[in-house]
Amino acid sequence: MEIPLSQIWQPTDLKQYKVHFARWNGDNQPFRVLARSMTEWQDWQAWYPSKNDFNRPYIFALAQLPEAKDYWMFGGIWKVLGTKTNSNGCKYYDVALDEELQGFVGRLKLQREHKQRGTRLKLEGQYEHFIVSELLSAKYTGRAFPGYGSVNLSFQELESLIAHSRQDWATALGHVKGVYLITDINSQRRYVGSAYGELGVWARWSTYANLGHGGNAGMRKLLEDHDLDYCRRYFKFTLLEHLDARTDDSVVLNREGYWKQVLDTRHTETGLNLN
Repeated sequence: MEIPLSQIWQPTDLKQYKVHFARWNGDNQPFRVLARSMTEWQDWQAWYPSKNDFNRPYIFALAQLPEAKDYWMFGGIWKVLGTKTNSNGCKYYDVALDEELQGFVGRLKLQREHKQRGTRLKLEGQYEHFIVSELLSAKYTGRAFPGYGSVNLSFQELESLIAHSRQDWATALGHVKGVYLITDINSQRRYVGSAYGELGVWARWSTYANLGHGGNAGMRKLLEDHDLDYCRRYFKFTLLEHLDARTDDSVVLNREGYWKQVLDTRHTETGLNLN
């Protein structure tokens, strides 16, 4: 039995709201942004396009799920306080998260087919079409740890897991050493690395989430002309091997060398390993 949005939310006046169907902007998936940082997500509501789209008091914000285009995660009701101008002379909306439905942010998943180009529409034309798909027990911060043999993450997914210190991932990856692969899907070049310090793979991958390059010379060179948005758009992380935390570091390094050879990551055209 379908449950319409109207069963859990009945706004007094629909004409007070614009709905924001946030989609991939070419660099970031809004669903990942919402999971990663409410500050960044606020910026998505604050962005002022060429015309005054958010010309009503409230924004009903939604983030499209990347693997299911007709599904949207609720991203809060935002009050439009006015407009401001930044130091570069660009106008933006001054917005603040409203208390209404705040407990559903990142938890309420809605279904609504939306194939129009427009992403900022009047709520009254959309409201009755929203179906409640799922209500999560807690705010979504990333998928559950899938097992060591299935660890394959986008950079945006990794950022969210690290930012929220997801316990299932931190425990699993923090108790093993390992060999991993980073793939730049833009250049099709790859980097093989290893993790053998304290807190294992979790700690090593945390440095990538914070810096992008993780301190590696080849990765630094790749990112000389790019920022974290490049990483968010193109980097994928795959765990090739996990080893017991008591494994001697020399064994881990030998396995790293093996994978570099197998995947040819020392070759300048296909790889990013400089050693």
